[in-house]
Amino acid sequence: MLDDFLNQFLPSTVGGLVIGSIYALIALGYTMVYGVLRLINFAHSEIFMIGTFASLVTLLAIAPTGPISGIALVGVLVLLLVVSAAASGASAVVLEAVAYRPLRKRGATRLAALISAIGASLFLQELFGLFVIDWLIDKPGRNQASAPRFVARDTLFEIGNAQVRLDQVIVIIAAVVVMVALDRVVNKTRIGRGIRATAQDPEAAVLMGVSIDNIVRVTFLLGGAMAGVAGALYIMEVENTRYLIGFVLGIKAFTAAVLGGIGNLRGALMGGVVLGLIENWGAIFLGSQWKDVIAFIVLVVVLMFRPTGILGESLQKARA
Repeated sequence: MLDDFLNQFLPSTVGGLVIGSIYALIALGYTMVYGVLRLINFAHSEIFMIGTFASLVTLLAIAPTGPISGIALVGVLVLLLVVSAAASGASAVVLEAVAYRPLRKRGATRLAALISAIGASLFLQELFGLFVIDWLIDKPGRNQASAPRFVARDTLFEIGNAQVRLDQVIVIIAAVVVMVALDRVVNKTRIGRGIRATAQDPEAAVLMGVSIDNIVRVTFLLGGAMAGVAGALYIMEVENTRYLIGFVLGIKAFTAAVLGGIGNLRGALMGGVVLGLIENWGAIFLGSQWKDVIAFIVLVVVLMFRPTGILGESLQKARA
């Protein structure tokens, strides 16, 4: 058993960093919305699903005949990231306007908003499963849809007995760049100051001239865009999606947000990476079929013993 662990440790670590980067990107949407509204947006998993289908439709339109390289690869990657981020960001803004803003205007309880989030999640799942997917790609909506491969699975370098592929490097680098950019936006820009002010004290923010509606809209837009980027990277790495793809990944991303510290952007990054590593390391001993169980055990343990997460710092306490 120990020999198996040592032999698989480095390959599992690389895989954990890759999937952890995707968890972290999705977790950013959960943590931003919670930081501003104190709301767990359970429909965020479907925003990620929309991002995967936006990338899938774009790839099918481009119709690459095989792996590409050079400037063409960079162009396709940028196109996928932009299209998916735009689709998911716009969907998140519409979701906020339809499912949450009317409740917020009426002073509804958080429980009402939570129920609305669950209802919106189920609605989007079934909408895509019954109608949208069939219309987009002319395939039965409840079947798995495959994407053409456009990034070669070539080994770039080795770390011990771990082979690090091109697609894995792209996922990790793209995720880090996007997350650093978001961190800079929140901590260094005027809109970022508005987000932090609203998270800390909405009433005082209004007195200082901050438009709460605009801040909430931008928060959903940015969180949705992060989910869209995750969707594009997921399609590139896994090469398939379906209408329920966001369910398990959404719960895992929520676990990552809680693990790192819900409401903390850097905590979401740390939580995603840590969860991805724990999953893959645990699978060495228990088998890959236990990965989902391991993630949910982590969620329960964190909620029991460290409910504020590893960093435990809210969005409003971030400093420029």
